[in-house]
Amino acid sequence: MPQDQPSLDRTLKSDSSLNSSALPDVDSIARQRRSPIRPRGIQPSFKILIGLTLLTAVLLLPFALSPIYLDWLRDNSFDLHRFLRGEIYKQATGYGALFFVLLEVMLTMRKRSRSWPIPVKVPGSMKLWRSIHIFLGVGLVGMVLIHTIGSNGLNFNAVFLWVFFGVTLTALVGVVAETGILESTRTYFGTLPGSDKPLFKGPLVRSLRAIWLASHIFLVCVFAVMLVFHMALAYYYQ
Repeated sequence: MPQDQPSLDRTLKSDSSLNSSALPDVDSIARQRRSPIRPRGIQPSFKILIGLTLLTAVLLLPFALSPIYLDWLRDNSFDLHRFLRGEIYKQATGYGALFFVLLEVMLTMRKRSRSWPIPVKVPGSMKLWRSIHIFLGVGLVGMVLIHTIGSNGLNFNAVFLWVFFGVTLTALVGVVAETGILESTRTYFGTLPGSDKPLFKGPLVRSLRAIWLASHIFLVCVFAVMLVFHMALAYYYQ
């Protein structure tokens, strides 16, 4: 039996509403591709990370120029030069840098302590501590600059300083690259050399992380061992 007109109209309207609710909102997708919605919480954006990278470059610049201005400082202000190279200044700024290092260790405790024999509870989310870790890393570069006044050191201290630079730069470059990929509106990033398999965000980020994070962890371990020797040598020759 054929449906009457009112019933047919109601059926068509119902089908239309179901279909429209099932279809994605094209406008919202377009907006999301133009301006991806970032997760809530403290998480440095790509622009902020670029700013931190430039700030790090500025903080590292004195290490390249220190042979010039340290000689000038010694010749024109010998007392200030002697104070900056003295034990009181070195110990005070050294403990300040050590405090930054201990705060950086909090990220490892927050991430790994659940598997330790005695778990250590650290308040705050993992996202929060990763953000703090990034900002503290740049701050630690500033503290090392204050501690060394830009001097590159000799022998062991010179190697120790370059290991620290490696720790900072591997992390900063890796995080900047990952964030840039994740915030990009692109979903396809070509193919790897010698492969026809398309490369998308997830596999690309995982591949980059396998490189920079492994390098960063290795350098952190070397840095931790050298830090103990650095402190022991500093007090031995005091």
